[in-house]
Amino acid sequence: MGERCAVIGIGQTRYRSKRRDVSIAGLVREAALRALEDAGLEFKDIDAVVIGKAPDLFEGVMMPESYLADALGAAGKPMMRVHTAGSVGGSTALVGASLIQGGVHERVLVVAFEKQSESNATWALSTHLPFSASLVVGAGGYFAPHIREYMRTSGAPAHIGTLVAVKDRLNALKNPYAHLRIPGIDRAMVESTPMLWEPIRYLETCPSSDGACAMVLSSESAVTGTPAWVHGTAMRSEPIFRAGRDTVSPQAGKDCAADVYRQAGVSDPRRDIDVAEVYVPFSWYEPMWLENLGFAAQGEGWKLTESGATALDGDIPWNASGGVLSSNPIGASGLIRFAEAAMQVRGTAGEHQVDGARTALGHAYGGGSQFFAMWIVGRDRP
Repeated sequence: MGERCAVIGIGQTRYRSKRRDVSIAGLVREAALRALEDAGLEFKDIDAVVIGKAPDLFEGVMMPESYLADALGAAGKPMMRVHTAGSVGGSTALVGASLIQGGVHERVLVVAFEKQSESNATWALSTHLPFSASLVVGAGGYFAPHIREYMRTSGAPAHIGTLVAVKDRLNALKNPYAHLRIPGIDRAMVESTPMLWEPIRYLETCPSSDGACAMVLSSESAVTGTPAWVHGTAMRSEPIFRAGRDTVSPQAGKDCAADVYRQAGVSDPRRDIDVAEVYVPFSWYEPMWLENLGFAAQGEGWKLTESGATALDGDIPWNASGGVLSSNPIGASGLIRFAEAAMQVRGTAGEHQVDGARTALGHAYGGGSQFFAMWIVGRDRP
């Protein structure tokens, strides 16, 4: 790491099924203005803009960054687009941070968004004839076999996914931005919903959301307000169809975690990290990522979930915000994880604040669990 980097402003829209009141430009500007207000800055104080977006076909608008420059105050300034499938929000934050750490800019605005109501991401992600047989419908159809394999090899009982779904939705009730806020959520409610892709039930999967998230990143000399300091950043990817690939616990995820832990001086993530915002679009991915990220030994992640360790009052809270299970504007979902981690160490997470949080992990994954982005932020300057 070169220059120190800090998060000094965070802005989110409320996440909804349909934001018909704004265009895509209006949506990203809403988040950006809130981030600037949080930092006590204006567009003129920003040196560059980095925008993250999942596949253009999700809305059918090609290269949307080209027409969003004016809405984000980027006219006449460097602007860059990032795309790494579902992990793009996290990758966007890391690209912005690298511009600070490399001494290229003093303040960078990073923004990510999705307006799923203007297209159909589930069908866009589905396999279509004539290229191959239609075997899956959406991301859930792709990931369900990986979950079944995890259950088989770990011996996890069938109710673990339900526990995660209830936990994250209870957390979402404390988050005013969350899309799904379901009063009275409990196991019976989740278990009564239809099976979409065995073993994933309707309420064990993420929603389709409209929304945007933005952050202002700053060099040490340009910090305003209360910073969340970046202690480590890492990205990794791997070929989706390589021989011998472990789709249950991908090597790229392990390598990404090892790198970010090394940078941040984390030797035991469960002990050294106070709160984690992890990309869990289907509830079973909590125990799977607990193992992949080193919080639990192989085959033991589900036991950590079942014990309540990842609950808001557990020793390692995961997704205090409600996570991707509660809000999923795909292009922004990873950036939300990174932003929520920063909010925790800044002490600005409101009702879902984890008491005494000083170190937090932000995590995003994408594609066929082949792209990974992570950062660790802290209250103390590294």
